[in-house]
Amino acid sequence: MDSTKKVLVTGHPGQLSTALQKIAGEDTGWIFATRADLDITDRQAVRAALDDHSICTVVNTAAYTAVDAAEADAAAAGLVNGEAPGLIAEACRETETRMVHVSTDFVFDGTACSPILPETPVSPISEYGRTKAAGENRVRDTLGSNALIVRTAWLYSTGTTNFVATMLRLMSTRDRINVVDDQLGTPTSSHTLGRAICDLIACDTTGTHHVTDSGVASWYDFAVAIHEIALEIGLLSKAVRIDPIPTSEFPTPAARPSYSVLDKTSTDAALGRHAPHWRTTLRECLESVETSRSRRANTEGCN
Repeated sequence: MDSTKKVLVTGHPGQLSTALQKIAGEDTGWIFATRADLDITDRQAVRAALDDHSICTVVNTAAYTAVDAAEADAAAAGLVNGEAPGLIAEACRETETRMVHVSTDFVFDGTACSPILPETPVSPISEYGRTKAAGENRVRDTLGSNALIVRTAWLYSTGTTNFVATMLRLMSTRDRINVVDDQLGTPTSSHTLGRAICDLIACDTTGTHHVTDSGVASWYDFAVAIHEIALEIGLLSKAVRIDPIPTSEFPTPAARPSYSVLDKTSTDAALGRHAPHWRTTLRECLESVETSRSRRANTEGCN
């Protein structure tokens, strides 16, 4: 990257921004902004950030992601997910800066029965989904075909606030857990998403694209795979019982799409490759978690 040009990533230290930071490594052309560094709901602050740093691309990973809380706090979710992307897009238009905006499978209603194309009309069924759809529209209305909108689904990482981390915690403290088996999607590693975004930027890709790992699973399938691999590599010390249940037995304030498999044909064509299967990246994630745990244990044992 030209050392005089910078990529500004909002929403640090979220799952995706953390993955992007690891991928960028020692590249000083990347700036990772926390909420304290940059309030994306402040028009003047956003414009000043683009003016001050010779930014060539903004990757907006910031979002209000508390899906259930958004049902009771739609105004806050709307500000971050709906209005703020528009403010960033306006600043990008004024400064001739590229924008990558990250969105979600929640913009769809889940009634599809085959992988959902990027051009499929959105029809969100939750406040979170509605606010994310509004953000997409604001970006498109402002930047047109110059924007890159990347939708993803079922994102996880080695961090502590995602489905994988939750399952590992429950599996280590309980003898039996229930997991929904009638919602289908694709578990997606934050590294897969981060790498794809970096490569889409390098290819000057625009438009709306879907990025997930390959394959299809239910949340129950996902949990069973976590359990199997974690036992195999020693991340869990004992087996637990995992029971499949319908969504109706696990009510939540926000409705979830029952089908979230995203069609990645256009993304595969742009990148010249297929995404890895979700079980492959899940194993890599869990092995990384186990390695980190072992290192901590060894360090503590030496103290």
